[in-house]
Amino acid sequence: MSKRDLVSVVDDDESVREALPDLLGSYGFPTRPFASAEAFLASDSAITTRCLVLDVAMPGMTGPDLQLELARRNADIGIVFITAHADPLLEAEVLKRGAAAFLLKPFTETAIVQAVNAALGKG
Repeated sequence: MSKRDLVSVVDDDESVREALPDLLGSYGFPTRPFASAEAFLASDSAITTRCLVLDVAMPGMTGPDLQLELARRNADIGIVFITAHADPLLEAEVLKRGAAAFLLKPFTETAIVQAVNAALGKG
């Protein structure tokens, strides 16, 4: 896996920011956590990230807002949305805009790994 395969986890929930990078790291994915979309955009990882595991609902810029901003910037980053609340209309919208997956928490280890591989073009 190259450095370009960086997976950034953006979630305001600290437990998710701790657990997901550990889990994904155990599968060989280099990961970096962020507490907000704004923190991700302000980082150097915004340039090197190939996949975002992105919470839908966060204070400030939401996950779907970040998806739109990345599209505006022509950023080539696969996105896996994660959420605690089912929203079929939002799911359809973000998938139509190119997200690789929309996973409802709690999701299985297999589901997140498959979704990240799909977002990286390997699934």
